[in-house]
Order: sequence, then structure tokens, then C-alpha cells
Amino acid sequence: MRIYEGSPRQDFEEVLRSIGAFLDQRGMRDVLLVEAPDGFILQGLAMEDEKGSWSETAGHQVKETMTFLDDDIARFMEEALARRHADTAAPDWANAGYYEKSFRVIGRWIDEEKPHDIFFFEQDGAFVVRLHRVGPTGGHHTLAEFTKDDIEAMIAQAPQARKA
Repeated sequence: MRIYEGSPRQDFEEVLRSIGAFLDQRGMRDVLLVEAPDGFILQGLAMEDEKGSWSETAGHQVKETMTFLDDDIARFMEEALARRHADTAAPDWANAGYYEKSFRVIGRWIDEEKPHDIFFFEQDGAFVVRLHRVGPTGGHHTLAEFTKDDIEAMIAQAPQARKA
């Protein structure tokens, strides 16, 4: 993440949180996220509305693939921050959707690991994360898996982790 390096606000936790908020707004599921040199590639299942022959609204799932450049991510982060501060009556964490919360806690974990780049996918609330690290002996990949229960436990612990 070129534009995020060196900035305390622009880290994986905040970047992934803002992408998660986008997913919640779009109603996407079963997502795959790949970091690219100039942003992220996102693929997921979204509902597409159709009109039935009896004027009933029906829908079906379609796979969507999107590319978010660094400028898009910066805009998402600004929009998410503005949205969180717009409702001062309720805590932002309480109003966040599942992907915003999940991506945020995964982003926090990723920040602690300090990878060179990331790739992960989700299915039914469980995540498989691949981190690419570069060290003195070259690059290597690390895999981690988070079950739905792991993610829910991380989400439950997140408010206490922020206070620490």
C-alpha cells in the first residue's frame, strides 16, 4: 500500500475497515481481496435485482470484480470517517456492519504481522489470509485461517483492544 506507508492513520486496519463498509453497503458476500501494486482487486457475490413476470422483485447472485486504486481507497477512508463522525449519538462500532468489523479486526492482526502484501478470501464468515513477507533471506508466504468463531471473538475483544 504505497500511499499508506508511514502514516499512522492509513494502515491495513483502517483501509480494510473502509473496504468492509463498502461491502456492507453493497450487500456483497463470499469475498476475495488481493493487494495489487496500486490498490486492491475485490471479487464477491452480490444480489442483482430482476423483475419477475408478475411484477415481483426477485434476484440472483452475480459475481462482481472491482479494482480499487489508491485514490479510491483514500476516498473510501474519508467517507467512512465522515460517516462514523456524523452520528455522534451512537458509537461507530455499534453501527458498523459485519464486513466493516471483520475486515477491521483482520486488518489489525495484519498490521501486527507487518507483511509486504496481502491476499485473503472469505466464505461463510471464515477467512483464509496469505501474507507475503520479505526478509533478509528473501520473500516467503504465511497462511492463517480464522473461523467464524475466531472472527466473532476478535470483534467482541476489539473495543477493549483499542483502549489498551
